[in-house]
Amino acid sequence: MAGHRIVILGGGVGGTLVANLLARQLSRRQAQITLIDKIGLHVYQPGWLYVPFGGAPPEHFERPERSLLSRRVNLVVGDAQCIDREARRVQLADGSSYPFDSLVVATGAVLAPEAVPGYAAAAHHFYDASAALRLHAALREFRGGRIVIGVADIPYKCPPAPLEFTFLLDDHLRQRGLREQSEITYLSPINRVFTIESVANFVAPMLEERGIETELFFNTESIDPEAKQITSLEGTTREYDLLVLVPPHRGAPVVVNSGLGDAQGWIATNRETLQSKADPNIYALGDATDLPVSKSGSAAHFEAKVVANRIAAELLGEPNGQVYDGEVMCFLETGRGQASQLVFDYHHPPQPPRPSRFYHWQKMLFNEAYWYLVPRGIV
Repeated sequence: MAGHRIVILGGGVGGTLVANLLARQLSRRQAQITLIDKIGLHVYQPGWLYVPFGGAPPEHFERPERSLLSRRVNLVVGDAQCIDREARRVQLADGSSYPFDSLVVATGAVLAPEAVPGYAAAAHHFYDASAALRLHAALREFRGGRIVIGVADIPYKCPPAPLEFTFLLDDHLRQRGLREQSEITYLSPINRVFTIESVANFVAPMLEERGIETELFFNTESIDPEAKQITSLEGTTREYDLLVLVPPHRGAPVVVNSGLGDAQGWIATNRETLQSKADPNIYALGDATDLPVSKSGSAAHFEAKVVANRIAAELLGEPNGQVYDGEVMCFLETGRGQASQLVFDYHHPPQPPRPSRFYHWQKMLFNEAYWYLVPRGIV
């Protein structure tokens, strides 16, 4: 007799962890666990932050998804196109389909640079491997001038990353003797330099101390590659010699195609149970959701444990009371070989400790230890 059919879409940190935790808690007779991933490659995306500055190459942050999964998990490499909720099936681009009793959507976010006119010909970013390498080449050739760093749209993955990049860039230019010949401006689409007020208050004085100008309420409308100008919806224009702009993010096509997403493709998700508000048999986590927490691997890490435990408890007939409280923990590089730490949940904003080498080296250690700890559910 076939067990309960659990299908997981997405082989990032959230999907991989859910699969492995369920494989640990449920026998083969109790559940069939299938993970569907578009490319079959697991990528540790936080590593891309360091690539523009000559850090380890992108392939250092990649592993075959199969190598991280329990043998109990059936891995399917394919492009999920649509979720048929009535038939309880996921349809793939190659025509195959996979039935489910419980579905976990961990499809992450996709980049949408095309949403900003002029972006492709003008802007750099480090939110995928190839773009990080192109930015590395641009920085290598940079000899001074106006650098503009900004966020095109909210929400986006790893919210501290643009600020981290700014601090690391300040270090990089100083090490190369180019800081005096360079102007750095940080653009924010809201009324402060970071979405969470306590973090904005922590970071703003450091930006000012290092001579980094900020402009608030700058919501990107378009970029003119020939004039090297970026214009905001508010009507202001900034000139640049090098533009680093986090591109708009959207929900995955399979979410949009299935009618599960809002206008930007994010899944309306119960903030505690992590069930889709449209269907209690569908769970969502990580970047795919509309939850009021950061789109980050850290959030997906904590959410995955709740999803796996709730599904397992239901199948085992056990109390099903575990909820997600919005827990997130991440590091914030502040340059000068130092970092801070952001720990928060729905009810408690982060109170970042003073930057220190201790947190920087903790982050460096975690970047290497991730493969052995997080996907396998050891932490």
